[in-house]
Amino acid sequence: MSPEEAELVDRIGLFMETVGGPRTMGRIYGWLMICDPPRQSLSELAGALEVSKASVSTMIRPMQEGGLVERLPSAGRQHYYRIAPGGFTQLLQVQLARMGGGAEAAEFGLSVIGEDRPQQRERLADLRDFCRFAATEATEDFLRRWADYRTRNRSDP
Repeated sequence: MSPEEAELVDRIGLFMETVGGPRTMGRIYGWLMICDPPRQSLSELAGALEVSKASVSTMIRPMQEGGLVERLPSAGRQHYYRIAPGGFTQLLQVQLARMGGGAEAAEFGLSVIGEDRPQQRERLADLRDFCRFAATEATEDFLRRWADYRTRNRSDP
């Protein structure tokens, strides 16, 4: 990895950290975006990033679950990973779908908090309604607008 590539990888790590993810996760994502070949084993990722294989393994699981990376079929015991097409779009869809849990928790809260506590009920209703909106309507509209934006503004492959 060149010094410039290392800086890029570190910048993506810092970006990931600012949006709530671990820096190492961002560094893995950054390296997978630019590495050649584009598929990397856990050992190759650990070597390139100078972190333990266990650390890479720990970080790659939620990345795979969130749709950022995908594991490729392999004949041997070695697992290979690459960037998943539309990774951040997938991640956003997963995160917004999880907002349904907030709506359910708020709904439960409304069943627990009596009518004699209107301020608390108002806060719970706001949480419920926001989470429902984020999990359904905001997701569909945002993803449609993102696809339109990407089509209009993509100048590089």
